[in-house]
Amino acid sequence: MIDLRSDTVTKPDDEMREAARTAEVGDDVYGEDPTVNELEARAADAVGKAAALYVPSGTMGNQIAARVHTERGQEVLADRESHVVKYELGGLAQHADLQVRTYDADRGVPSPEQVATARVAEDLHRPGTGLLCLENTHNARGGLAIAPERIAAAAEAARERDVPVHLDGARVFNAATALDAPATDVTDPVDSVMFCLSKGLGAPVGSMLAGSEEFVERARRVRKLFGGGLRQAGIVAAPGLHALENVDDLATDHENARLLADGLAAVDGFDVQSPETNIVLADIEGTGLETETVLERLRDRDVLASAFGPTTLRFCTHRDVSRENIEAAIDAIEAAFGAT
Repeated sequence: MIDLRSDTVTKPDDEMREAARTAEVGDDVYGEDPTVNELEARAADAVGKAAALYVPSGTMGNQIAARVHTERGQEVLADRESHVVKYELGGLAQHADLQVRTYDADRGVPSPEQVATARVAEDLHRPGTGLLCLENTHNARGGLAIAPERIAAAAEAARERDVPVHLDGARVFNAATALDAPATDVTDPVDSVMFCLSKGLGAPVGSMLAGSEEFVERARRVRKLFGGGLRQAGIVAAPGLHALENVDDLATDHENARLLADGLAAVDGFDVQSPETNIVLADIEGTGLETETVLERLRDRDVLASAFGPTTLRFCTHRDVSRENIEAAIDAIEAAFGAT
């Protein structure tokens, strides 16, 4: 089976498994796990922040950031297609008592003018804007790699109005790879950033939340509140250390995504968005078939993809899918639907 549903399906490699077996461990709630401590230090350095916190998932990292940055009842500004709005179970309301004010912006990043317009000042009647949340790469818009200048302009406009900025950087190293820039170019303008170890980097568990020392100290308390206090977590943090060494491999995933997109574009009824990173979106309305019918035909040919809208499929390349797998998937899809 060629699994292109997500880059979360990657399996830990032998080095990661061995690292987990031999990891030095301690109680991380007491700050005594040396492997977690090393991972947090290296993760902070990777994104140019003073400190970082190991969390079980990217969603928890985003929700912790929102809770730390804001006061209850405030508004958070976020793209209407962002992960924090679409895929985190209304956590901004449930965990931080925040109202969400969405915007629809080019590539999911507001212009300074949009930030100025959307931001609400606190007064007797209104709670005020407490956070701007950005995303890079932008998942739902097709894995877009957002240029650092766009991030910086939006962040500057927010901070001029005393609004902190959090970056959902689940795939921030994919963005940096696509932009041929250091990850710090993308993360420097923001106050905090979350990135995943368990997507393209291939670790079995975990994400990192980074920011100032004060921010991470407060985030550690909120992690405990959310039930994310970890004990002998070095066993799962050790593969994360190896995952940080896999950044250079992301370029291969991007090459495979372009190869896949070219192949899909030749299939009858598939309208394919040109990928910028490892995500390929295909509108299959032209097939005249229901999305689930298309997915079932793909499964019958040993290819897995995800429904990503009423007529949209998402294909996601990752380190467990080779160029040969991509070529085989294209052949299978052409056999199932025919080529133009």
